[in-house]
Amino acid sequence: MGCGCGGSGSGGGCGGGVRPELERPVEAPLFEELPHEVAEQDAPAESEAEQAAPLLIASSEQEWPRVRVNGVEIAPQAIAQELQYHPADSRDEAVYLATQALVIRELLQQRIAELGLLVRAQAGESEEEAATRALIEQEVQLPLADDSACRQFYDGNRQRFFSAPLLAARHILLACPPDDAEERSRVRERAEALLAQLKAEPGRFAELALRHSDCPSKEQGGALGQISKGQTVPEFERQLFRQGEGLCAHPLESRYGYHLVHVDQRIEGQQLPYEIVAGAIRAELNGRVWQIGVGQYIKSLIGAANIEGILMPGADTPLMN
Repeated sequence: MGCGCGGSGSGGGCGGGVRPELERPVEAPLFEELPHEVAEQDAPAESEAEQAAPLLIASSEQEWPRVRVNGVEIAPQAIAQELQYHPADSRDEAVYLATQALVIRELLQQRIAELGLLVRAQAGESEEEAATRALIEQEVQLPLADDSACRQFYDGNRQRFFSAPLLAARHILLACPPDDAEERSRVRERAEALLAQLKAEPGRFAELALRHSDCPSKEQGGALGQISKGQTVPEFERQLFRQGEGLCAHPLESRYGYHLVHVDQRIEGQQLPYEIVAGAIRAELNGRVWQIGVGQYIKSLIGAANIEGILMPGADTPLMN
């Protein structure tokens, strides 16, 4: 079993278009229910189970909701294809998110057509993406962050702007499957016993690594080399970078098993000067403004549209005929 650390003595560490979305209204059915073909007075009374069922799709007799945007119907095939981009806890939720995204896309495309925008796509950009970009640039006023705003953000968040710490470390990996609880319990006991031995005889780390470790780094005494953040799997990294120099007091658990770790050297990160991070700060602030501005613009399109069959924030949603 590989440990994902890439540890060899030279370095490593165990690491083995525009679609803004709006939040779904809370405590509301996702889709409006379509009226049945029979007249209401002739329709049979609903059972208690039917009354309790959530009105997620437009009709209990159809697999996909029927949704129209200013008279243009969202095709079921498009919803089915869009589903892959919207993982959710339930199919109903995924269908809602996919349909919502397609409604927003249709609103943007209708506005592009209304304005007659013709844009040449840039490298790596589709024609639709280019037209949407041009639409946002034309209709959404986005104030850009100036140097004063960037410096103010830097001064208020200095703790964020440090170079990553560096560690030189060795480890012994006792591997076990992530989903075998009994085996992980047994391996944990082995790790604790081996750790006790290392605490008593720290000079035997390389010997014990060669004998017990399931990582290729055992050939170099368990040495992982110089490790910085982002080189290891997240659960191992979170624990590792909290350690000081010396033998870690407890085994560190990861998806690969249990690691007995000795930190040979730790170099703390240094404060980065404003000039180095100014570009990243400006991009972050402008990104925040973009999200807010585009979100408000989309809400305005929703509010002005005739959207049938799905509940959208800011829209009066009639039943479909």
